[in-house]
Amino acid sequence: MGRQDNIDPNALEQQLFPSEGEAMLPGEQKPLETKLYRRRFAVLTIFSLYSLVNAFQWIQYSIITNIFKDYYNVSNVKINWLSVVYMVAYVPLIFPATWLLDKKGLRLTTLLGAGLNCIGAWVKCASIGSDLFWVTMVAQTICSVAQVFILGLPSRIASVWFGPREVSTACATAVLGNQLGVAVGFLLPPVLVPNTPEDKVLMGHNIGIMFYGTAAVSTLLFILTVIVIQDRPQLPPSQAQAVLLTGPAEDYSYSQSIVRLFKNKPFILLLLSYGIMTGSFYSVSTLLNQMIIAHNHSELNAGRIGLTLVVAGMVGSILCGLWLDHTKAYKMTTLVVYIISFIGMLVFTFTLDLGDLLVVFFTAGALGFFMTGYLPIGFEFGVEITYPESEGTSSGLLNAFAQVFGVIFTLIQGKLTSDYNPQAGNLFLCAWIFLGIILTAMIKSELKRHGVNMGNSMGQEVRIVSALLHLLP
Repeated sequence: MGRQDNIDPNALEQQLFPSEGEAMLPGEQKPLETKLYRRRFAVLTIFSLYSLVNAFQWIQYSIITNIFKDYYNVSNVKINWLSVVYMVAYVPLIFPATWLLDKKGLRLTTLLGAGLNCIGAWVKCASIGSDLFWVTMVAQTICSVAQVFILGLPSRIASVWFGPREVSTACATAVLGNQLGVAVGFLLPPVLVPNTPEDKVLMGHNIGIMFYGTAAVSTLLFILTVIVIQDRPQLPPSQAQAVLLTGPAEDYSYSQSIVRLFKNKPFILLLLSYGIMTGSFYSVSTLLNQMIIAHNHSELNAGRIGLTLVVAGMVGSILCGLWLDHTKAYKMTTLVVYIISFIGMLVFTFTLDLGDLLVVFFTAGALGFFMTGYLPIGFEFGVEITYPESEGTSSGLLNAFAQVFGVIFTLIQGKLTSDYNPQAGNLFLCAWIFLGIILTAMIKSELKRHGVNMGNSMGQEVRIVSALLHLLP
């Protein structure tokens, strides 16, 4: 008891609980300096916009499947492959793409994404002709390669440019750009390319307007990418990034990082659950036109329903990002959103047959709010439970699993929809989403990045022991 009487409580408190701005690594004598730059908003905006265009190019065929089927005189399956190729290309290319991101940085990766997106858009302009389906497939393949350098970047941009209290919102905003592209892809093609089966020349002219407009926008965004986007700011935005920058670059091994991620059981469970949910969204988006046409509604209504689904999801993404920045309740939020998405998918499945468009619009909006609102939650949860592994690597693996499930779900649901009815295909997805709920519930939540930012990492424990030993005589 006499030894404890010599401790100065004020000195102990000052050593044990430094402020966020003064947090230090064990053994360091000076604080790690952090700063937020205004340029982060420009980086986020430009990335979100060219991600938007890439997503638009993904869905622009599927939402008017019946029109492109007639124009190129091909089957529904071939038109579906214009969407599926995005998913197929991603899986083998994600590993070299994430390696490039880790080794060469954000700038080169964004230049490749924006550049390939621009090239693919211009090649599509050469596919205007009823016998040129192969050209449009080549163009779409180029765009699908561009996507590999886009989808995994939201969490990297958020982490290296934004502070700890805005990182989840920034990631949600970056994901929102891609979702907005899907929304525009649902809305514009039915308007720009109305169904004129009796006049193929007019149909080709309308398709050309859509293709050339997309190419012009893609070119502008590539130029802006060259001007605006840099690898990272001069000073890191958070203590978590500052800690990573203090480590020697030669200590990092991409292959060892992959091995560590696949040994991380919570991350494996998240890979599977994220793949199921996002793959279901890809499948529903690809086959939406065929579902709605099967119930005797027009492709214009299919586009509007798709727009409702995605816009509601955009709102969900932003609200979920704000909620996570405020609470850091990653697992609880993920599980609740998953459960409500399952309920929404069931309701959408059984109301589609009612023939009431207003009901379909409402259920599609509810489904989209939670299903697409889940996307940034999965990204940020993955970064939290895998820190200090690279955000690009964890996000890339999440997207790779999403693409694998997306290919499988799209092909099987498409077969069930064409051979039986849309309800059979949707029930197939419901069963898988239910499995995803179980997998999500099994994830052990350990918020490693948040712990570093809040001073609750192992370094804090070392400081506590060191302070006690220093103050005790």
